[in-house]
Amino acid sequence: MTIYDAIIVDDERSAREILSGLVVRFCPQLKIVDKCTGLKEAVESIKKNKPALVFLDIEMPNYAGYEIVSFFEEIDFEIIFVTAYDQYAIKAFEVSAVDYLLKPVTIDRLKASVARFVEKQKRTNSHKSYTALKDNINSPILSKIIIPHLGSQKIIPISTILAFEAKEAYSTIHLLNGEKYMVSKNLKHFENLLEENGTFFRSHKSWLVNISRVKTYSKSQLTITLENDLSCKLSKYKKPNFEDLFKKNADL
Repeated sequence: MTIYDAIIVDDERSAREILSGLVVRFCPQLKIVDKCTGLKEAVESIKKNKPALVFLDIEMPNYAGYEIVSFFEEIDFEIIFVTAYDQYAIKAFEVSAVDYLLKPVTIDRLKASVARFVEKQKRTNSHKSYTALKDNINSPILSKIIIPHLGSQKIIPISTILAFEAKEAYSTIHLLNGEKYMVSKNLKHFENLLEENGTFFRSHKSWLVNISRVKTYSKSQLTITLENDLSCKLSKYKKPNFEDLFKKNADL
């Protein structure tokens, strides 16, 4: 399950603590990273913490909650307005709030608002997936793959992949920046997927390596060393084909 950072903004301490307690008890999708007493303090916190969601009280001294739009060129986080006055609901939606809560906040309404926020986040990730799909369709060679990650989706440019390592029915994707992701796909799936790519070679039953990222290989130990000093196995049966590809790549 993906956990989203959230901030609570309310000038009343009791209101902040009550809402925070409800979120902790009934909304495991959220992590409260800050509680602010006013809008200007909230603006600084948002810039620092970069939350995905802000619970924003409307009636506060100095600035009304909806004036937050004056402090950002782009609102790249979601807003759930909190208000004791129902007439503010329309203004809330005018600045693209994901929802609003009426005080006193009820558990069912809070859970419904958070569920709506999470669903919107999933749709946003889907939009990224469609963008990656479009890029792949417009390219003669597959340029990106999409994998599930922490309840969401992650887009990985193929050029950043060092190797795929098989572990039973799973594969670990090793990236150039040192990151690793385990997915429930076997190595054959990725071998077929990247068949037309031309830069990936099945060096061993447990390894699919990016030839363009090879630094060295040991004939005696039958190992391939990629960038980041990632050591991969080389089957003795695959050694002749690997040496041909390695030489061709070195001549480019």
